[in-house]
Amino acid sequence: MILIKGADVVVTMDAKRRELAGADILIDDGMIKAVGFDLGPADVVVHAKGCVVTPGLVNTHHHLYQTLTRAVPGGQDALLFGWLKTLYPIWARMGPEEMFISAQIGLAELALSGCSLSSDHLYLYPNGVRLEDTIHAASELGLRFHATRGAMSIGESNGGLPPDSLVEREADILNDSIRVIDAFHDKRDGAMTRIGIAPCSPFSVSRDLMRDAAVLARDKGVMLHTHLAENDEDIAYSLAKFGCRPGQYAEDLGWTGDDVWHAHCVKLDQAEIDLFARSKTGIAHCPCSNCRLGSGIAPVRRMRDAGVKVGLGVDGSASNDSGDLIAEARMAMLLQRVANGADAMSARETLEIATLGGAKVLGRADCGRIEAGKRADIAIWDMSGINTAGSWDPVAALVLCGPHRVRDLFVEGRQIVRDGQITTIELGRAIETQNRLAAKLAL
Repeated sequence: MILIKGADVVVTMDAKRRELAGADILIDDGMIKAVGFDLGPADVVVHAKGCVVTPGLVNTHHHLYQTLTRAVPGGQDALLFGWLKTLYPIWARMGPEEMFISAQIGLAELALSGCSLSSDHLYLYPNGVRLEDTIHAASELGLRFHATRGAMSIGESNGGLPPDSLVEREADILNDSIRVIDAFHDKRDGAMTRIGIAPCSPFSVSRDLMRDAAVLARDKGVMLHTHLAENDEDIAYSLAKFGCRPGQYAEDLGWTGDDVWHAHCVKLDQAEIDLFARSKTGIAHCPCSNCRLGSGIAPVRRMRDAGVKVGLGVDGSASNDSGDLIAEARMAMLLQRVANGADAMSARETLEIATLGGAKVLGRADCGRIEAGKRADIAIWDMSGINTAGSWDPVAALVLCGPHRVRDLFVEGRQIVRDGQITTIELGRAIETQNRLAAKLAL
């Protein structure tokens, strides 16, 4: 057993949102056995004096393969469609090695920012790439992982955005989705790996594939994910091609419900927000990427007030350039204040979105809280550094001030980060490999 002892504050995210000063957490067999005071004995004691302890953060949207293509010239100052046009030819040259190392680096970066559970949206499969290239990377690192089998089926020759070399036959997409679900999806509580089905976007797949994917997902009992209403170009495309807004398109094809979450949703109108609230459809809010691509400020305040499930996503590192989830939380709070006033969103509400909110979006009732019976996914934040010196409220300071690097991170009771260092892989060697592969792509 492991005892996390004497934290300055344990932020439980339980039903009462309790914050416990000086509390302990007892971990046994991957689960939280008890939260309270003077707990023990334990085989291992981790002292948390001077620290804030939170549930592990949850990342609800990522494209891990993009970690190899940060700050690419030509894509640095483009809107979404132009940015994609710049990067598609580069991504088309990637293979299994690039996918594995890029996923590993991206997940390690997330872990160092306090993230214990991440989804990933892999929608291109060039040169023999398979979804398990990312699954194996997550397994080796030790993060809880929701891999989604993305897809693109409409290339440039048929009026789509991606080059023809990156699209697949729709029958092949569905067959491979069945393969990876059967091979890797774990529906049990405490699952380390789950699979979702995730056609890339309404402008890169057909109506038939969207509809068939929804039927397949429900037959297999897995979740559905895609991009939706990301920017003005996205809305214009939907109106021109489908004669309706994205929310109506999603509803018509079976893409609403508590087993669905959409990325971005920057341009949802009030009717669409109400639809997602009624149907319990989730949203992955990606504030930094939305800023980087000039997409706009998502109406998160209105979403939350309507009862929509909202989690945070860092999105791909080619459109964010970082995988820092605690920084993402701060940006989410600041943008809602820019749009709606200084009292629009508190630091505590933002932290809830980053933990419990993300777990709800991903359908993980076993995660996102520090309470007995939940999985032992726990982040320990050292608040004794210069960035928090002089702060009066340590919980708010975590979002307002930092730190941006977690001291310790436990996932399923296993210590993935210790004293700010990854414990499960040789990170320096992985970075060297990543930089070598990125340089090769840049030739």
